[in-house]
Amino acid sequence: MAPRPNWKGYLKLSLVSCPVALFPATTTSERVSFRTLNRATGNRLRRQLVDDQTGDVVESDDQVKGYEVGKGEFIQVEDDEIKSVQVESNHTIDIEQFARRTEVDELYLDTPYYLTPTDRVGEEAFAVIRDAMRAEKMVGLARVVLFRRERIVMLEPRAKGITVTSLHYANEVHQAAGYFDEIPDLELPKQMLELATHIIDKMTGKFEPEKFEDRYENALIELIRSKQKGMPVKAQPARAQTNVINLMDALRRSVEGAGAPGGGTGGAKGGGERAPDKKAEKAASAKKAEKTEKAAPKARATPAKARTRKAG
Repeated sequence: MAPRPNWKGYLKLSLVSCPVALFPATTTSERVSFRTLNRATGNRLRRQLVDDQTGDVVESDDQVKGYEVGKGEFIQVEDDEIKSVQVESNHTIDIEQFARRTEVDELYLDTPYYLTPTDRVGEEAFAVIRDAMRAEKMVGLARVVLFRRERIVMLEPRAKGITVTSLHYANEVHQAAGYFDEIPDLELPKQMLELATHIIDKMTGKFEPEKFEDRYENALIELIRSKQKGMPVKAQPARAQTNVINLMDALRRSVEGAGAPGGGTGGAKGGGERAPDKKAEKAASAKKAEKTEKAAPKARATPAKARTRKAG
């Protein structure tokens, strides 16, 4: 069965336009979901909305949206009145600006969609807009109404189509300064950084999303299967987390145990892109750091202690 579009309308660049459809690029349909049941009967429960003051059940025909203008004071707004609100982006993705992809901060990215032409007549105009952005290495910025909200969207060529990613507004993104300002500036020993970069080097590989599984989801599935077979559910022991007392010692042991992504020891895929002599140089620096650590353990332990005190 063909996927259903979330939105249909027109893609517009100046005087060039074409009919398009917007499809979700991701899905959560395979996630484990639970229903709420009556423990005594095993039957499904259904929720009812009740009047906050009288406690009476209010049927759907008697429900209306309200905007609170004061404590306990609301303005009622009918669905037809909401539908009557029209802006151009209700039916048109009108590209307002172009920018380099690197200029769009990752924090603003929200939900991805696929954009495709909907008829033969519009395919040429769609291809012109797509290929022009690709040639200039630009992304388009526009606005469109989705789910009763006007959203900023970023348009980017992808294969034969265009991806549309909804963006957060500026007032929806918290500034990092409020969270990071209290993190102290530390003078880290060179040996520590060399050990850490050596670990990163050994664990570097290509991002292959199919290698990552939702382990929590899999554990839920196993729990359900066990109950389905009438088997007792065994609680999984939690892995104990220990505080790092000696950071240099922890880094040294990590260098000894670090392998390829996924726990292997044969080196990371894609690591061949880095020059072999650079790897050898980093490995030599790491070994040198291990020897140096025994000579002055107190000096190198200081940053770890300072960080621990700050966290407390």
